[in-house]
Amino acid sequence: MTEVPQHAIDDAALVLRSALSGDSDAVVGTFDSVVDRSGIVGAYDVAWCLAATMVGQIPSGGAWTLDFPGIDDARYDKRWVARFVSAYVNGDIPTGEALFGAAIADGQLPDCLLALAGSTVATLRHRAA
Repeated sequence: MTEVPQHAIDDAALVLRSALSGDSDAVVGTFDSVVDRSGIVGAYDVAWCLAATMVGQIPSGGAWTLDFPGIDDARYDKRWVARFVSAYVNGDIPTGEALFGAAIADGQLPDCLLALAGSTVATLRHRAA
């Protein structure tokens, strides 16, 4: 995929710890701190780390299509997460950046990032079960 700075990995770990404990205020607070320190690029890097955590190891070769039944009827944040994770899986940085820009323009980025953190935690819990 793409290299992200170590502080983005550390921030993603903080987001996950907060999300695992059910503290959505701390998730939002961590993202706010990241934006204050590193701007929207920092938030993007943390989101990319969360997508990597959710997906795990990607087999090499070819483009990937993820199946998200009912995605067109889902809420904005859920559609965004599905599309962002798809961009990650395919190494499609321009699409990931475009999704970030659209969510900012639509005033939806905080909800999208919170949904991404929640989806990552749900995936980790599912794997552990």
